[in-house]
Amino acid sequence: MDEFDPAPPADDETEPRQQWLDDTDTFGRVYDAILGSTSPTPAAEIAEIADCSPNAATKHLTRLAEMGVVEADRESRPARYSRNDGYLEWQEASRIARELSVAEIIDRVESLEAERADYEARFDTTDPAAVSVSITTITTITTRFTSA
Repeated sequence: MDEFDPAPPADDETEPRQQWLDDTDTFGRVYDAILGSTSPTPAAEIAEIADCSPNAATKHLTRLAEMGVVEADRESRPARYSRNDGYLEWQEASRIARELSVAEIIDRVESLEAERADYEARFDTTDPAAVSVSITTITTITTRFTSA
């Protein structure tokens, strides 16, 4: 019987990060790094993630800001960059428009509107931030026990 080794030989598979570094140009790595960030980040940190110089990261982040992909806070020192969530939403809307028919989009919107109305009625608010996890948990537990 052959021995089973769960780890493939090193030459069979390149580490994902190394493959990303090998297959993606500097602009693409900076783009990926900033879109993966969740808070305003200095160019030097993006450069570290993207494995490039801070000057190269700044150049590409400036270009991305001009394209509307990134927001730049040049008032802070050092300047900080963050992804533009509006850009990501636009990308998602564009993808949906390409992949779904108008009827499918309408059905999905109607479904989401019904779900929103249910939540508003259930939690007596139109602001999702006003609903705390503890209220959600208590309501869910209470509903489960009272329906049993």
